[in-house]
Amino acid sequence: MADFAAHRVSLDLTHVIYDASSDTSFVLALLTLSPILLMPAYAVLAVQTRELTIINMWAGQLLSEGFNLVLKHVIKQERPADGQIHLNGYGFPSSHSQYMGYFSTFLICHMYFRHRFASTGSIVFDQLFRMIVYLGLAAWSGIVAYSRLNLLYHTSHQVRWGLGIGIALGVTHYVVTELLPAKYPVSIFGRTRSAIVNHPISVWLQLRDGWAVWADGGRESEWMQWRTEWLKQHARLAERKTT
Repeated sequence: MADFAAHRVSLDLTHVIYDASSDTSFVLALLTLSPILLMPAYAVLAVQTRELTIINMWAGQLLSEGFNLVLKHVIKQERPADGQIHLNGYGFPSSHSQYMGYFSTFLICHMYFRHRFASTGSIVFDQLFRMIVYLGLAAWSGIVAYSRLNLLYHTSHQVRWGLGIGIALGVTHYVVTELLPAKYPVSIFGRTRSAIVNHPISVWLQLRDGWAVWADGGRESEWMQWRTEWLKQHARLAERKTT
């Protein structure tokens, strides 16, 4: 029993050490878990929507994580010496920073190049809303990256490189797998994407490429279909009450 206790370690994946005397440190400790919480969100969206873009984004995120693991074991740079906390694994580049760099960059690229939100009727308000979304995603990533520095998990060098690598991977993955297939459908990128959508397994799983058909990925048309059926249902209920 004593031998078992001597070999027990903390699961660093969700174990966060912060300054209990600081409310800011507590908030940063919660936000630093964003990458962990986003993974199940990917899974839920992928299963619920069967949307190829979401699955593709998730696949790129997993590739980014794998690349980060390879870099850490090749470079083998230690975490901050002044952190005074015991952590497993190497520190370069910061995986949390890289994760959020990829996540925010892919989404910003997608919303800038392809996704169209429902219009408010005002060009000014439409553009303002877009800017708020872009800045919100960038700020979220920046805060998570800063939390790794503030909580003494990484040096500024490790955080900057993590963000930079994540941003580069996000842009590259989006351009190659989303933008080029959309702009050049007869290119090898477009044909590959079409082959994936038309594959028998994809058809069996009912995968779809919503943004290839609708500017908003089909959200408005799905809502209109639901709204039409909902109104018909309530009209029938009203008729029953009057008879």
